[in-house]
Amino acid sequence: MTARLPRNSSTASAGADSGGALLKELLRQGESDTVEFKTSFGREAMETLAAFANAKGGTLAVGVNNASKVLGVSLNAETLQKWVNQVKMLTAPAIFPEAEVIDWRDKQVVIFWVPPHPVKPVSLKGRYYTRKHGANHLMNLEEIANEHLKTINLSWDFAPDPRHGIKDISLDKVNGFVERANTLREHPITDDPLTVLRKFELIRDQAVSFGCFLLFGQEPTLITTIEAGRFDSETIIRDHLTIRDDLFAEVDACMGFVRKHISKRFVITGKVQRDEVWEYPLEAVREIVLNMIVHRDYRASADSTIKIHSDRIEFFNPGALPNGLTLPEILAGRCVSNPRNKQIAGIFKEAGAIEKYGSGIKRVRQTMLAAGAGEPRFEVIGNFFKVTLFPLGGGVNEGVNKGVNEGVNKGVASLLAAIGNTPGQRAPFYAIGLDTSPKNVERWLKQLKNNGQIEFRGAPRTGGYFVRRGGK
Repeated sequence: MTARLPRNSSTASAGADSGGALLKELLRQGESDTVEFKTSFGREAMETLAAFANAKGGTLAVGVNNASKVLGVSLNAETLQKWVNQVKMLTAPAIFPEAEVIDWRDKQVVIFWVPPHPVKPVSLKGRYYTRKHGANHLMNLEEIANEHLKTINLSWDFAPDPRHGIKDISLDKVNGFVERANTLREHPITDDPLTVLRKFELIRDQAVSFGCFLLFGQEPTLITTIEAGRFDSETIIRDHLTIRDDLFAEVDACMGFVRKHISKRFVITGKVQRDEVWEYPLEAVREIVLNMIVHRDYRASADSTIKIHSDRIEFFNPGALPNGLTLPEILAGRCVSNPRNKQIAGIFKEAGAIEKYGSGIKRVRQTMLAAGAGEPRFEVIGNFFKVTLFPLGGGVNEGVNKGVNEGVNKGVASLLAAIGNTPGQRAPFYAIGLDTSPKNVERWLKQLKNNGQIEFRGAPRTGGYFVRRGGK
């Protein structure tokens, strides 16, 4: 498992061009409230990650001593995934650190990064740590209680729902959530549904939370209404659907309505099966729908709305930006996400529906641009957050293949230029430099290798890509 570090880490801006530059900047800064060095991965390293999650977030470099000397660590193909799984299994609520292996002068260093966890405090095997004065601090009972109260007070969905009780909750839906979560967990959840709800604090003192009712309520509720329409013009509606269900079911209902009203083509690529190319990349649409449902202000009287036009899709969601956040900061990836509905976000993350907090807008942009679509538009209009997507190449019926090919060709050309300018690097380095996903870079690398334009030189772990003579 290799993942690029987010730009909103305390040191990522300095290392945006390469993993080596990132490590160099960490070594220059030294240890602090947000940076820690460990010579090996073990209990103390995991304590540090838990402490970061309970504080401002932070970066852990494994393979470096406290004098900023790189000693390196020994890795095999399973090591990184094993370490990440250990952290996930031993923390509650589970934290999922992002990780990256960096080669440094014939040594390997593993960089972990965790943001502040939205649901605090996080425990490591029943003990709670936070970060103070550049060191891990074991929290006392008062500190634990204060962090817990802070989380509840700042998140509406944790509050008890006075109008609904356990009888209004579908235990079958809870079991469905457990099945989804268990596909991601090394140690499956084996508790009965009511115990699961209590452990996730969806039930406290026999009272269900607002989040619990929205996630697992037996009956539809007006609170979660989403209005979806297909428009022939600004005033003529061809088709309409009112969606009211539990939040997980609403994701599927929204995606079904969008798929019903956008076009797709089958592209012949030489493979056994044809590729489906949708007018709008479904990955981007799903990311927007998930963010719309997870981050909606359910206390607002207005409904969420999806409007499908012939040349765009518009998503309107009640809820202005949280205090202290601006749209330019979000678009630039310079802020750490603080979900409006922390309980709902945590359950969606536990179920694998969302991968990480605070990076949805960036993934939408990357997916749309990589597919050859226009730049998506993000706006704050009063108390609504609006997202507008534009189709590939002006729409499927106006040249989907052209749009896809132009998007891919632009990425391939940019990558070839990057390799020519900074040869000898690997996919994660170029993904950072091109501000795209490693998956896109791997696809473009494959095309360049097939074209005979680049070659990989050196050992698998320390080598990199070079432009072949006559291939640039």
